[in-house]
Amino acid sequence: MVMHGRLVKYRAACVSVVLLHLGLMAWSSSRHSPTWDEVGHLPAGISHWTLGRFDLYRVNPPLVRMIAALPVLLAHPQTDWTHPDKQPGDRWEFQPVGVRFLAQNSSRIFELFTVARWACLPFSLVGAVVCYAWARELHGSFAGLLALLLWCTCPNILGHGQLLTPDVGATALGAGAAYLFWRWLRVPTWPRACLAGMTLGLAELAKTTWILSFFLWPVLWLAWNWPERQFLSWRQWRILATQLAFVGVLAVYVVNLLYGFEGSFERLGNYEFVSEALSGRAQSLVDTPASGNRFRGSWLANLPIPFPSNYILGIDAQKSDFERGMWSTLRGEWRHGGWWYYYLYGLAIKVPLGTWLLVLLATVASVCCNGYSVSWRDRLCVLAPPFLVLALVSSQTGFSHHLRYVLPVLPFMFVWASTVAAATVREHAVFRFLTLGAVIWSMTSSLSVYPHSLSYFNELAGGPVGGPAHLGSSNADWGQDLLYLKRWLDKHPDAQPFYLAWDVYVVDPRLAGIEAAEPPPGPSPSLTNRVVPPEKMGPLPGWHAVSVNRLRSRTEEYAYFLRLKPTDMVGYSIYIYHVTPDEANRVRREYGLPGAPSSG
Repeated sequence: MVMHGRLVKYRAACVSVVLLHLGLMAWSSSRHSPTWDEVGHLPAGISHWTLGRFDLYRVNPPLVRMIAALPVLLAHPQTDWTHPDKQPGDRWEFQPVGVRFLAQNSSRIFELFTVARWACLPFSLVGAVVCYAWARELHGSFAGLLALLLWCTCPNILGHGQLLTPDVGATALGAGAAYLFWRWLRVPTWPRACLAGMTLGLAELAKTTWILSFFLWPVLWLAWNWPERQFLSWRQWRILATQLAFVGVLAVYVVNLLYGFEGSFERLGNYEFVSEALSGRAQSLVDTPASGNRFRGSWLANLPIPFPSNYILGIDAQKSDFERGMWSTLRGEWRHGGWWYYYLYGLAIKVPLGTWLLVLLATVASVCCNGYSVSWRDRLCVLAPPFLVLALVSSQTGFSHHLRYVLPVLPFMFVWASTVAAATVREHAVFRFLTLGAVIWSMTSSLSVYPHSLSYFNELAGGPVGGPAHLGSSNADWGQDLLYLKRWLDKHPDAQPFYLAWDVYVVDPRLAGIEAAEPPPGPSPSLTNRVVPPEKMGPLPGWHAVSVNRLRSRTEEYAYFLRLKPTDMVGYSIYIYHVTPDEANRVRREYGLPGAPSSG
């Protein structure tokens, strides 16, 4: 009876955590404005359903945005897909399609994005279930609850899981595929092979990062079975190999099925590629990518490719982006290109320190605490995928912008951290105290920033206020706080004259009812090609809202605001400055500029 009571409480706790998680994301989904990539993803998802084409936003597979688009289709949104000047390699999902979609549906655009985001919440539920189930099977019930807590309160999951972008969907499905493949390795039956293959196909349809599984899984299969080779007959090896091949073939079939077999088995020589690696043509950094095909004329030209054409062209376009490179920032340093250690650094400051402490304790427990560690084969299945993802993404140093590229590392980290739950059952009080403290620290650090989880940074980076000095772009400011700025303005009608330096050009602030001119630029490298008289430069007296990415941009047009103290913050991505005439003149004198002009 006592055991039954504990089981009921345990299940109630798990259900409560999941419901809290979904509630938190549903609420924040309705409070934030469309972010950069969402502007392209939603109309692209609609186009897949209405046009039966997959060329829009081809750099990412279509599964998540197609799910997001389903409830929006019921609202019959206005769309326009024309783009007469389209060229190979164009990213026209943003301009003109995305911008036009926002303008055509301006009266209800925020409601459309909210319901689209809600449609994607089940992906995060999948991730929660996978973390719970895998940790529970490895280390017991308390480990399952711990991994569930880490997923459901992780600021990076809360921040990106509320959006209709594919990052959390790919993270959840990739972890789910790895978990089901591990279960097949343990008990290799045909039903388990089917589940692993279908889930891998879905993971591939969320993000092409998981194409690495086609190379990793045969290695894991061989490593798993090699110690038992003397006990396996030739017939058993043949059955296992057949099932493994079936897993891969089924995954490829699932990918082709969603694409409607669009261009499937097209000969390699018939493609027009834009990346230097596949086109064989050197690419300019400024001109439209030159198309070509390095395989044309070789024996490989006749090779049929078993993936849809837009799946392959998406990989090619993404490769082209990395080859051409972009300006990136890390700790205030700007460079054209990226850093191999960018994502390691980002994980160090964007994952709660309490979670890192749990990972450390779990590592100690797995090495030093007898009876709590699992076999080396189980460890390999948990640790190999995140290390390979991290290595793959870190090797692409054409630019370093988004920590979300390595979100697939997180569920494996949570499952590994759950090792500590098994150890706390028998270890001494200090170990249990550290574990409990780490869990509380991780949860409170994350939830203290909610609903602005997208801007989360841990204490090492100085929290969300200090974080933008370390990482920019979607790590801090992705355009998510425009509606919060509108609410701030409604509460401060006396904030006049009002100026706005907004980073997300594809989202017009007027959609949220915000009318504002840009603040005047200050002395900066960006003015070398523009004639701006000193008397026209900033700062100017008045109220100024400056998004984090504009505040710390490479051009330094608004770097003069760093010499001023913010009056307020909107979320953690928009700073509010009330610049008085005295403050404006002080800063202008520091730059050697004449006195501030009249704000009128």
